[in-house]
Amino acid sequence: MNLNDGNVDNKKIKKKNISFYHDYGYLIVPDLVPQEDIAALKKETVEIFRGNRGKIEGLLDVNNETDEEVLKKYVAIHFPHKISPLIKKFLSNKNITKVLSKIVSPNVKCMQSMLFVKAPGKAGQAWHQDEYYIPTRDKSLVGAWIAVDDATVENGCLWLIPGSNKPSYMRKRVDNTSDEYADENTIDVSDYKSNEIIPVEVKSGTVVFFNGYTLHSSLRNKTKDCFRTALVNHYMSAESMLPWDQDGKLPPTEDLRDIVMVAGVDPYDYKGTVDVNKPYLRPEVLKIIKGL
Repeated sequence: MNLNDGNVDNKKIKKKNISFYHDYGYLIVPDLVPQEDIAALKKETVEIFRGNRGKIEGLLDVNNETDEEVLKKYVAIHFPHKISPLIKKFLSNKNITKVLSKIVSPNVKCMQSMLFVKAPGKAGQAWHQDEYYIPTRDKSLVGAWIAVDDATVENGCLWLIPGSNKPSYMRKRVDNTSDEYADENTIDVSDYKSNEIIPVEVKSGTVVFFNGYTLHSSLRNKTKDCFRTALVNHYMSAESMLPWDQDGKLPPTEDLRDIVMVAGVDPYDYKGTVDVNKPYLRPEVLKIIKGL
């Protein structure tokens, strides 16, 4: 395995990069999002959490707090694109969709956005697979993790296990005993050697693409003054239906049509779309409803 094949040079996706993604479950593309767009996203993040893009249940009143004081109250918001035109525009970012069209399908749809504001001291996410939460029929799920701030080991960058996307099955979850993670349970990764688990330290504007079966996590932000903000959007092939009920929050369905097409054509366009997912704040401690 050549880990360098997982890093894309000059934003040009080569055959070796595509092969690497399918073999090892991730791809890193530096400078994919221009800094002027990152600056706009930072400003929008503050507006969202100040309640200036719409009221969300759980948002606290803002008095004379600084932007940092406001952001420190939260962990993340799910579906911010539902209230933010800027973030909805990010779903279809041309640089991102060009990559998706090569590693997923010419036809791509987006079903979720998540805006993380991991403040100093905040715990990370335990080991997990995104496909556990968002089931696809063809295993095409991919997360596009946009680094808004520089992500380092100190402020809680991603960690992942190259090749853990194969074999493609859901790993058993166990009780979490580490205070590095906010979640109540995790995936036991003790059968992997320490050199098989890598930190993904990236600069602002980098996008990390990872498969829905790839094991990944993040540790606590141990800095005193550095946020680790990231916008994470989830995509899949438009050819596949999406049997996603949001862990029981929505009625059972064979194909959730609360989607945004970002590339190509929609084979199921005749079904129309719906608007059922609403923005909500991520809880400090994530409780998994599904069985272990």
